Amino acid sequence: MAAATAAAVPAATAAEEEARLLRLEDQAEHGGGGAWEYLCLARRLRARRPAHVLRVGLSILNDASARSRLASEQWTLYEQVAVAAMDCQRLDVAKDCVGVLSKQFPGSSRVARLEGLLFEAKGEWAEAERAYALILENNPFDQIVHKRKIAIAKAQGDMSLAVDYLNKYLELYKQAAFCYEELILAHPTIPLYHIAYAEVLYTMGGLENLQTAKKYYASTIQLTGGKNTRALFGVCLCTSAINQLTKGRNKEEEGSELQSLAAEALLKNYKQHAPSKVPLISSMLKNMKLS
Repeated sequence: MAAATAAAVPAATAAEEEARLLRLEDQAEHGGGGAWEYLCLARRLRARRPAHVLRVGLSILNDASARSRLASEQWTLYEQVAVAAMDCQRLDVAKDCVGVLSKQFPGSSRVARLEGLLFEAKGEWAEAERAYALILENNPFDQIVHKRKIAIAKAQGDMSLAVDYLNKYLELYKQAAFCYEELILAHPTIPLYHIAYAEVLYTMGGLENLQTAKKYYASTIQLTGGKNTRALFGVCLCTSAINQLTKGRNKEEEGSELQSLAAEALLKNYKQHAPSKVPLISSMLKNMKLS
């Protein structure tokens, strides 16, 4: 009974947040205020509502006073509106937003990815490929760009090329994993190598990789005295993923207290340093059945 109640809490929370999003959306689109709150919530929930986000976002960007009040957060809004505009095929708006960001952040790989997405939205596949190739020259392990290259091949109906890109993507991570293994052997007390190795393994996925990733997230926690938030998150994410793959059959995972300690440490950190985010973190952990 208690388990059923606990499982119902995240669903109720998700439903409540969705209802709140719709209320804010209606309010913002009818001049009732709450536009920025709506846009922030849409981002946090990763809600796919491009037409609404575009209208509400432009209402702020086109108002110089409202835009200036956002200070540095206006750049996040430009990015959000750019993506929504691409989804709505308002490529003129997307181009303007990307242009503003490009001026503000010259050389930014994040803006370069947006430029690649804009080429994709226009159907200019060769230009998108060139844009992504430039990004990969500086960062061969950019996950988003590798996934976009795979998506481009699929969009053009070239499944053979998509499979080829996917294999290269996986091979890159296997090479990275080997490099981090060597670095850890040479420098076993440097936490950066441990967490980097864990994140590569987590990205690769699969039960064995996830179990090993969890061990290296745990070693990062040990080496940093429990102060590495990324490692704490990593333990929780690995545990959740392992439980989904094994469906509770893994007795070692069921009996481990590591995930509970990591979840407690995360909540403690957020209560101390970002108390406003505690409800979000608490809800996330409940969704992963770790609290």
